Amino acid sequence: MRRSSLATRLFLSATAWVVVILLITGVILSSVYRDATERAFDRRLNLYLRTLVAEVATPDEPPDHQFQSLGEPLFELPLSGWYWQIIRTDTDKDEVRASRSLWDKKLPKLEDRGAELTAAGIRLGYVAGPEGQTLRMVERPVDLGADGKFLVDVAGDASEIFDETRNFDYYLGGTFIALSIVLVLTTIFQVRFGLAPLKRISEAIADIRSGRAERLEGEFPVEIAPLARETNALIDANREIVERARTHVGNLAHAIKTPLSVIINEATSHSSDPFASKVLEQADMMRDQVAHHLERARIAARLTVVGTITEVGPVVDALRRTMEKIHRGRGIAIEAFGGSKAKFRGERQDLEEMVGNLVDNACKWATSRVSIEVLAEQRSEPGAPAMLRILVDDDGRGLSEKERAQVSRRGQRLDESKPGSGLGLSIVVDLAGLYGGSLSLGRAPIGGLRAELLLPAA
Repeated sequence: MRRSSLATRLFLSATAWVVVILLITGVILSSVYRDATERAFDRRLNLYLRTLVAEVATPDEPPDHQFQSLGEPLFELPLSGWYWQIIRTDTDKDEVRASRSLWDKKLPKLEDRGAELTAAGIRLGYVAGPEGQTLRMVERPVDLGADGKFLVDVAGDASEIFDETRNFDYYLGGTFIALSIVLVLTTIFQVRFGLAPLKRISEAIADIRSGRAERLEGEFPVEIAPLARETNALIDANREIVERARTHVGNLAHAIKTPLSVIINEATSHSSDPFASKVLEQADMMRDQVAHHLERARIAARLTVVGTITEVGPVVDALRRTMEKIHRGRGIAIEAFGGSKAKFRGERQDLEEMVGNLVDNACKWATSRVSIEVLAEQRSEPGAPAMLRILVDDDGRGLSEKERAQVSRRGQRLDESKPGSGLGLSIVVDLAGLYGGSLSLGRAPIGGLRAELLLPAA
């Protein structure tokens, strides 16, 4: 997919949104899971806290009471990461009782760190433990009136929270990566599936240009159907314009030819008059020029029709047989080579006119032999269209470079004894140019003139 294509734009935009949505979702889920893990950990700490508060509120407890009823062995292991601490705060010197795991250390006070009391009357937060590990701690002030005021703290190793959250993030990241791959593949499929009708239209238009079809056929989605209808309407309108132009050209040709014929006939009947001779000369020039420009107009109108393909082989064979009959009296042998699979991207009558003019010209000047060779070739440049090369050789006297340039110009002739108006090669040049091709003249291997016609192949 190219960057400038519609498919690429759809794919990149969909992929970007997928990535953004998954990232936001991942952050939210990770945060929610961390909060849930933290709340579960806090409930565990609160359970121990309530037990300690109940022990503190029990009257007549001895000062060395160790609160063995918590039921958590980690409170007995030195520096295990799980600690409790009770501080009496209504005396000049704080009285501290703590779990055996705290050893001779003390827990910091959340009150001193600015932690606010919650609605449940406790403080929550993270503190640094005796071994430098991070502890999750819950703290509650207890006022027993005459029995004293106490600050009860319970702390647990926060690595449990961090490890649980980290493992969840790993699993969540792996899941989202797999989900991203699936979504990207799904996006590619959706883009290709959604744009398939546009590809069908593109291929159908290519078929029309190549002559394999005349209209866009088939069912299209409602979003694409108007484009198909308008394209078909444009093709129909184009054909109608071409037919109208052909009719106008034909009408104009008949309208002009009749007055010119009258002028020529009248001038011919007074051929001894110098004025009549001049009129006849100019009328002949007018007739040739009109014929030339009418022919160009007819050709240009015909070329606006797209999608016409002509097989070259049958056209060359038919011209060969026709020219052999026309020039039978001179014994001209006409040979044709190749072209069995070659196809011309254009109308049959245009190909007949171009090749027919070249073969007729070759037969007029040939001594005994004319050769027609058809070559289909592919341009070496990437993306260049295939071209058709038609070589017409004769064994006549040939032409010099100056003479070749002269006969290629409009209406120029070297020998007035030969029949024709002199417009044949000029029409071939014009017609080939309109198709994007060319005509070049050179020296034939068999001794005479070589006419090399280059045309677009199908």
